[in-house]
Amino acid sequence: MKRSVSVQIAGVRYALKTDEDERWVKSLAAYVDGKMREVQKSTRTVDTQSAAVLTALQVAEELFAERRVARELRKSIREKSQSLLDYLEREARV
Repeated sequence: MKRSVSVQIAGVRYALKTDEDERWVKSLAAYVDGKMREVQKSTRTVDTQSAAVLTALQVAEELFAERRVARELRKSIREKSQSLLDYLEREARV
């Protein structure tokens, strides 16, 4: 059941309709708010739309980097699992 969760990002209050846990939604909003503040501070921009776009790019970069790390980890696990399976099959024949 959707409920309204009130959050504040870059000084603007938003009422979000969600099925998610309120604490989860608020932690996401706090993360975005912190990123926006970092962008505004580092670029010295007060334009909220520009800061939002730059923040979105930063978050997208983080997401893609995490996806790459997860993909590399899955590949490494597959390789090590196959190596272990090959070893066990060789040892079982002896």
